[in-house]
Amino acid sequence: MTHLLAVQAKTKSHQAKRLFLLAAILPLALTLSATTAADPARIFTLDNTVNSYDPALAEDTRAGEQYWFVDKQYLDGRTLKLSVVRPGQATHAPHRHGEDEIFFVLEGKAEFYLDGKTRVVGPYTSLYCPPNHEHGIRNVGDGDLKYLVIKKYDLEN
Repeated sequence: MTHLLAVQAKTKSHQAKRLFLLAAILPLALTLSATTAADPARIFTLDNTVNSYDPALAEDTRAGEQYWFVDKQYLDGRTLKLSVVRPGQATHAPHRHGEDEIFFVLEGKAEFYLDGKTRVVGPYTSLYCPPNHEHGIRNVGDGDLKYLVIKKYDLEN
């Protein structure tokens, strides 16, 4: 009976993680679907709407690599990027910009910096950075840190 309860608890934990990931990504998906109505001339097909990770297209960074699932030009500045950061590294120093960002940790241990304070988080954690707030992410784990970045760039400025 104890084994059955442990299996049920583990199954519920995995279901909760999947639901959390869906909740983090769903707003982007809903926003992306609105683009078709805004740009009726654009034709979306399975060929131009599915983007599987391709290591040959990943861009090296000083801290690891990045892969653009949705780049700035695909829609109207909305993006979805995978960042991979080596242990002890950060993609860049804490900084500010006018756009807000959402980060979603997939693997590893991240130290999230926001306005002079830090918090260490692990997988299946979302981090929100409001516009014009100083922020940064650093890998404080022993392995690679992998996280998604959701951001809308201002293409007019």
